[in-house]
Amino acid sequence: MGLGILEDRKLDKVPGMLRTVVLVKDASQAQDGPIQIDTRLKYDLSGPDPVLLVPQPSDDPNDPLNWSLWKRDVTLVLLCLESIVAVSLGPILAANAITILLEFQTDISGVALLTGYHLCGVGVAGLLFVASARIWGMRHLYLLGGVLLIASSIWGALATSYKSFLWARILQGVAVCPFEALVNVSVGDMYPVHQRGMRMAFSNLALYGGAFFTPVIVGITSDRIGWEWTFWLVAIFGGVLFPLIVFFVPETAYRRPAYLNLDISSKENLNALNMAESGVQSPSEEKFDDVDVSEHPVPKKDPFLKTLLPFNGRKTDDTFWKVLLRPLPLIFHPAIFWGMLTQGTLIGWTVMIGVDIAWFYRLPPVSFNSAETGYAYAGGFFGGLVGFVFSGCLSDWSAKYLIQLNKGVYEPEFRIVLVIFQMIFGCLGLFGFGFTTDNLQKYPIGASIFFFAIEVMGMVIGAVASALYIVDAHRDISIEAFTCLLLFKNFFSFGITWVAWDWVMDHGVWASFEMVGLIQVGLCLLSIPMYIFGKKNRSFMHRHNILKILGLTDKFIPDRGDTLTNSRAGLRRMKVRQENVEWNERIRQQGGASG
Repeated sequence: MGLGILEDRKLDKVPGMLRTVVLVKDASQAQDGPIQIDTRLKYDLSGPDPVLLVPQPSDDPNDPLNWSLWKRDVTLVLLCLESIVAVSLGPILAANAITILLEFQTDISGVALLTGYHLCGVGVAGLLFVASARIWGMRHLYLLGGVLLIASSIWGALATSYKSFLWARILQGVAVCPFEALVNVSVGDMYPVHQRGMRMAFSNLALYGGAFFTPVIVGITSDRIGWEWTFWLVAIFGGVLFPLIVFFVPETAYRRPAYLNLDISSKENLNALNMAESGVQSPSEEKFDDVDVSEHPVPKKDPFLKTLLPFNGRKTDDTFWKVLLRPLPLIFHPAIFWGMLTQGTLIGWTVMIGVDIAWFYRLPPVSFNSAETGYAYAGGFFGGLVGFVFSGCLSDWSAKYLIQLNKGVYEPEFRIVLVIFQMIFGCLGLFGFGFTTDNLQKYPIGASIFFFAIEVMGMVIGAVASALYIVDAHRDISIEAFTCLLLFKNFFSFGITWVAWDWVMDHGVWASFEMVGLIQVGLCLLSIPMYIFGKKNRSFMHRHNILKILGLTDKFIPDRGDTLTNSRAGLRRMKVRQENVEWNERIRQQGGASG
């Protein structure tokens, strides 16, 4: 048992477990003897300790893992900026609830459903877009999302009836979908395991924390130049960012040979290399027809004009309908179900708080105007910002620390430790917000805003924890997994917008949030069995592939008996051994020069 995680006895190497991801300085800590740099594998030698690159970069210069770090970071920053603009459409009505109610002659539920159907649009589009991303990559969807973002925002600004405005909101949800569903997947595509933590936190800050700054701007804008300009500004900023997405965000999806994916194999990849060196050939080579072991030159780097194309080839041989249906059975995958509850419920409660703020702060005894109500949402933004810094710093540090305690072995369950802080801050925020908001005549409005910030901080930490665990433990199905998370959080939030106001009115603010807080505590406690049994679950789900059982996989997904030991990939791996020696030496020299 490694740090409370139950060992699996069915597989020699459980997918997701990585030996020597971070090499420990003290060789006596190594689980299987002294750990040395293996010249057959590629490492990051820029730090004090060598770090194994997982997954391994291919020899193709077009592989995102081979891009320079600045290129990957620029790509991520642009996607995050576009995500901030896109997700701002979710809470864009929060500070304008009464204004919209009067403008379109509707009621409180009608205003709430304008956000609810927007979330519904995100969820429905998620199934179609993610299937398309799995087959053809993500760039075409980022481009489509950028175009729809501009068009739907203009529509919203020009709408003159409730029905027209409602359809504009639904289309805005469709425009948001590529960024909400795929940016975290792009992080997994562009960065090895040890570089994901801070960047995953940054992408989640853009997706969730940034949305809470929107009502601040909306309140000021609406108060000074009219609510229509909130949508015009989204269209303008979307128009400014769109050319940058076109020219500087290339395709991040890459069809990497299976033997390079050290994190999703079921046996140690070094076994394949050892077999190759001994001249032993696999008895089941034909099951890895997707691996080209013939001698061929290293691919050339694509010219810049080619990177501007929306498509650069298929990423899988699956049919569209197979890929479309894949997320549905994965809802019952224990790790994905845990991720949906960990991330989605607290997001739903945050939506509930947003609905309540829109009305409680506008009505007596607070009686804020649009601008003042918008300022109140700044608490959520700063909470998200603190959550980003906290989770970004803690996620990588805690993982490296636990790896050392675990004698050089990384388990994805180390990411679940962050849920401790989600429970502390998220649940404290729910209880505190409910109690202080129920007594606004007794407690200052700042207390309610403070607990709102604490709740959002917990929400961001939980989102980072679940996203990192999904990517690290189940990267082979991460697109489908994030689809499940997208569907749950958006449809759950959609349901919250239906009942939130009536629920609070019927039971009272404190009673409602006391119940919500207790539910969230219980859901966070589910992380304990997920941590303990997570490795056994990874083994079980690998051996009993639910997608394979339902016929939703293609021929390239290994059967339960097929491993890298039996692949022809090991033979080709031997041919690039000298290239890896030179790569390691070059990185070491660069590290020495920079130091």
